[in-house]
Amino acid sequence: MSIDTDRLQGLRDELVEYRERLTATIEHHDLAGATMSDSIGELQSSSTDNHLADTASETYERELDEGLEEDARGQLREVDAALARMDSGSYGTCARCGKEIPLERLEAVPWTTLCIEDARKQAR
Repeated sequence: MSIDTDRLQGLRDELVEYRERLTATIEHHDLAGATMSDSIGELQSSSTDNHLADTASETYERELDEGLEEDARGQLREVDAALARMDSGSYGTCARCGKEIPLERLEAVPWTTLCIEDARKQAR
């Protein structure tokens, strides 16, 4: 790969920093295996004067947390895979066509596995 060592280290540092932010996000939104019943059970069983909107709000917040956690876990897998590609020496090579991914693309999306042409094809 033609990325110089300093720039590669800069990309690695960005990935490691992003990994730390993702991990913090996951920890913040981690539901620790709690079920929906666990989350809204107190609202439903505590008294009959709870408004339906209270339960709906709790359900919405729970689903939002689940979505954010799931998204962060997916991104974390991509970041970890990029760091592994750096370690193996395959970082910066398009997984589809085998061509070198331009530095500008790696700087924009350092965990990418596709060159811009193949990313556009995949998006169609």
